[in-house]
Amino acid sequence: MNKLILFIFLLISCSSNDNKKNIPTFDGNNAYQYIVEQCNFGPRNPGSKGHKEFAIFLEKYLLEFTKNVTVQDFNYIEHITGVERRGKNIIAQFNIDAENRLLIGAHWDTRAFSDEDSDEKNRSLPILGANDGASGTSVLMELAKIFSQNNPPMGIDLVFFDAEDVGISGKPKTYAMGSEYFSKNLPIKKPKNAIIVDMVGDKYLQIPIERFSYQINPTLVKEIWSLADELKLSAFEYRIGYEIYDDHVPLWENAQIPAIDIIDFDYPNLFYNHWHTQNDLPENCSPQSLQQVGTLLLNYVYD
Repeated sequence: MNKLILFIFLLISCSSNDNKKNIPTFDGNNAYQYIVEQCNFGPRNPGSKGHKEFAIFLEKYLLEFTKNVTVQDFNYIEHITGVERRGKNIIAQFNIDAENRLLIGAHWDTRAFSDEDSDEKNRSLPILGANDGASGTSVLMELAKIFSQNNPPMGIDLVFFDAEDVGISGKPKTYAMGSEYFSKNLPIKKPKNAIIVDMVGDKYLQIPIERFSYQINPTLVKEIWSLADELKLSAFEYRIGYEIYDDHVPLWENAQIPAIDIIDFDYPNLFYNHWHTQNDLPENCSPQSLQQVGTLLLNYVYD
């Protein structure tokens, strides 16, 4: 009898280990290099040379990993300047036939002004956006490679939103023009849930639960933050933080896609600020931070 119990225990242990081996590894160093590559294009604010060139690069990059790439062009008013612009949401789909689909999104554009910079002379300059723009995009770029090599058990829609950072400070609904258009003109089948990743490269990453996310999709929030605790991902804090108008809000308000936001708004902390300043640079980002976020997403998808 004791031998039988031992055999069953070993069988369960082996099965558990095998399941863990089936979860791909997220490479934070690769993702960090994608931050550097994006920043090499310069600022990617709509209308800029960097914006135009990176859009071409990103579409070609994604086509290396899936033939199911859609570019959703749209016109919008850039509220911070009052200029009419042309935007591009770029969608890459994996396991295209799956009914149960998860949208994982990030914005790839950067802000046209450093309006939070402490130096007034810098405030008219565009930001490089290593964290605010490139970090979420870099996580999705690395995920695209992984999903192409390890077919996910659910349908995955990676959505790179444009024109997120084009708003007037203090007026939330002047932001997120790409997700606003996407959610009112769905170019793909409506996903069951959505996870937005934004500003996840901070060296001192701390990710509490974003308040709107908990109101919109408390079940998914609890699953994600509980999984982070199980995986001992120290950046995730099981507490309610700020409410932030990000790409997840239009997804819910316009298309009833239950969306949550993984975001660290204090960059780098409560006492200093790199957000919307000339200090939003790759050297203020970390491969380890990207790895925590990517590891969590892969465990959620594959386990």
